[in-house]
Amino acid sequence: MTPQDQNLKKFLDAKADEYNRREFIKSDPVCIPHLFSKKQDIEIAALFAAVFAWGNRTTIINKSMELMQLMENSPHDFCMNCADNDLKKLMKFKHRTFNTTDLLYFIEFLKYHYTIHKSLETAFTKGMNKNDATIENALIGFHDYFFSLEDVPARTKKHIATPYKRSNCKRLNMFLRWMVRKDDRGVDFGIWQKILPAQLICPIDVHVARVANRFNLLSRKQIDWQTALELTDYLRTLDANDPVKYDFALFGLGVMEKY
Repeated sequence: MTPQDQNLKKFLDAKADEYNRREFIKSDPVCIPHLFSKKQDIEIAALFAAVFAWGNRTTIINKSMELMQLMENSPHDFCMNCADNDLKKLMKFKHRTFNTTDLLYFIEFLKYHYTIHKSLETAFTKGMNKNDATIENALIGFHDYFFSLEDVPARTKKHIATPYKRSNCKRLNMFLRWMVRKDDRGVDFGIWQKILPAQLICPIDVHVARVANRFNLLSRKQIDWQTALELTDYLRTLDANDPVKYDFALFGLGVMEKY
């Protein structure tokens, strides 16, 4: 590692420590799954909060909270046992381009999956190979599995990204960070065991990309899957076992500090 890289690591370590704290939970979509203690509730709440995570963070949190309330603050039980009268309450729900058609399909999939499996983790690991260096196959497999039910609404496919279509998969990478990363800071949950923190890919959006470019970490202009891989490859040189902890630093610098 060059002296320049050592200095950057020291700086990013400090920033990751600064922003990976419970105090920031309340202003981040991760606050939604933190409302729950049951594993399946955490998974479902986190998935919706992540899928909704584009635009203003306050709006994301408010719409996620609204949906949890419509699900009677028991999202797993609601998905498994909702009757037609329960679904009627959802008919006016909308967040940006995510509407009732999308929501009803999500619930249909979640009911199908949890009827067979105890955790949403298997929806991702079924696409992985034993020696995968990253979660690329997990994301591709999840996308294909998610849309494997009959009568999938064509419009809903835009809400679950896949590396196969070169998407940077920012929202799903954020969701997986929440589920997989393990530390004692109280932000990420670390409730999944079969995916390793070392396999995660750093969520990247315009804010993170701007900070990464300030440090000359990216060679590509487009913010796609290859760019997410390129950024994470560099972050692995700073911490091979937990590269995505630097998401706290890059996001904090980009969004909080307008770096």
